[in-house]
Amino acid sequence: MPARAIASLTISFGLVSIPVKLYSATQASGAISFNLLHKNCGSRLKQQYICIKEDVLVERADMIKGYEFAKDQYVTFTPEELKEMEEKGTNTIEIAEFVPSETIDPVYYDKAYYLGPDKGGAKPYALLTEGMRQTGRSALARYAARGKQYIVQIRPVADGLVMQQLLYADEVRTIADVGIDKAEVKDAELKLAVQLIDQISVDQFDPGTYQDDVKKRVQTLIEKKIEGEQISISTSEPAPAGQVIDLMQALRESVAKAVAAKPSRSAAAPAQPRKAARRAPAQAAERKKAGKG
Repeated sequence: MPARAIASLTISFGLVSIPVKLYSATQASGAISFNLLHKNCGSRLKQQYICIKEDVLVERADMIKGYEFAKDQYVTFTPEELKEMEEKGTNTIEIAEFVPSETIDPVYYDKAYYLGPDKGGAKPYALLTEGMRQTGRSALARYAARGKQYIVQIRPVADGLVMQQLLYADEVRTIADVGIDKAEVKDAELKLAVQLIDQISVDQFDPGTYQDDVKKRVQTLIEKKIEGEQISISTSEPAPAGQVIDLMQALRESVAKAVAAKPSRSAAAPAQPRKAARRAPAQAAERKKAGKG
């Protein structure tokens, strides 16, 4: 069945306005959840709020919101004050600039939406889509909704546009925070690693290849319980202690297994020379900030 729009918006850049409809790009997968029950009778439990100072039940009518600015010290706000803090929605996606699509690190990606043309917007919508496709650029825009302001990327996909909600810079940590130890890579090891990658590579990502096996297993066990069967409890083996491995030997064995699993790949055309990996924008930005400090 056709997707149902969740909002009617306008893309604005320069003097051009494009009426569009907003569609969710994802859907609930029917995640399995469990409820808390009373062990004695199996009835559902309800949540209650207890004042930790007076040890009394607090009704919703007696609740207010506050911000903790110091240990156990709060400044409180009325509903009207909280409403005043919210960003006013405008139903407009205001494009600020266009950037090369590959310069946006996917680590900044948040929720995705589809944008479709609304009445009277088919031609400018197609023009924007094709223009970004030919230039290899994406739009960066601001969008206010639900009391918040979002930064979004608009990029062309297939025959339409995706609006990708992005995280702000202060919401993303850099790889420098990980503290990666430097290690010397030998040519022979690298050659085997590249060979292994080639053996288990495919031409493109096929999301249908991957299924949520854990969800299927849990659903099967739930059905067994519904039918009155008991779930057999398996004893988990302790995790093996860390072992020092021969990296070269492990690579050789992995390549051999990959070749045996995909014999046809050995007859495939040799892989094209690889281009040097592009530095992640987040890392470049971090270095730029460090240079200014």
